[in-house]
Amino acid sequence: MNPVVKVDNLSVFYEQHQAIKNIRFQAGSGQMIGILGPNGAGKSTLMKAILGLERYTGTVKVLDKHVRHVRKQISYVPQRNAIDWDFPVLVEDVVMMGRFAHIPWFKRAGKNDKRLVEESLKKVGMEEYRSRQIGELSGGQQQRVFIARALAQESELFFLDEPFVGIDVTSESIILSLLQELRDRGKTIFVVHHDLSKVEKYFDQVLMLNKELIAYGPVADVYTPEMVAKTYQGNLATFSKKDEVLVVNV
Repeated sequence: MNPVVKVDNLSVFYEQHQAIKNIRFQAGSGQMIGILGPNGAGKSTLMKAILGLERYTGTVKVLDKHVRHVRKQISYVPQRNAIDWDFPVLVEDVVMMGRFAHIPWFKRAGKNDKRLVEESLKKVGMEEYRSRQIGELSGGQQQRVFIARALAQESELFFLDEPFVGIDVTSESIILSLLQELRDRGKTIFVVHHDLSKVEKYFDQVLMLNKELIAYGPVADVYTPEMVAKTYQGNLATFSKKDEVLVVNV
């Protein structure tokens, strides 16, 4: 089976600074992949490069094509701090944005689009907030709305940049359950993640990054104390894996 994402020799430069260097990996369908690494490791940069939002050298194929040809099949949830929460838009309008890729510019949203928006809001438990301005919601509720937007798009691939940061336990549980359901339906999901205590619970595969690719593969194979220490290079306090505990100097 062909990989749904294939990255070969990917590098990103910001002026004279190299953000990521020679990244190479492949991802198949039906996987939930955690992107791990310390601050400044290039996690968000890697995700944006795959999505074509950063200039890069190397090759990126998504569904065996350049990303520009498959955007309708890709959903992206950026970090919450990248969003203007004061923008005067209602919750249901944000979710409807997920349908824009499927609606010709000369047409209005149809019955099917409205149905998908309603279903997506119900899945994240936000249907009662449809007429609220997005900035009136809590952090967890805001994140659920953007997950609903991704669901409404009916994508094959999902890219989420730190979706669990600063949200409540209920929102985290809802989002995790939905992502796992998508994975079980054969979708591929990339998540930039920072909480190492939940890696084994959340992910099937991990991509461990510190400007260069440190390790990539099934959690059971590559999420080890040795790989964590190599990835974080002393920028980590503790690492837990079942009965193992690694202490790394900060």
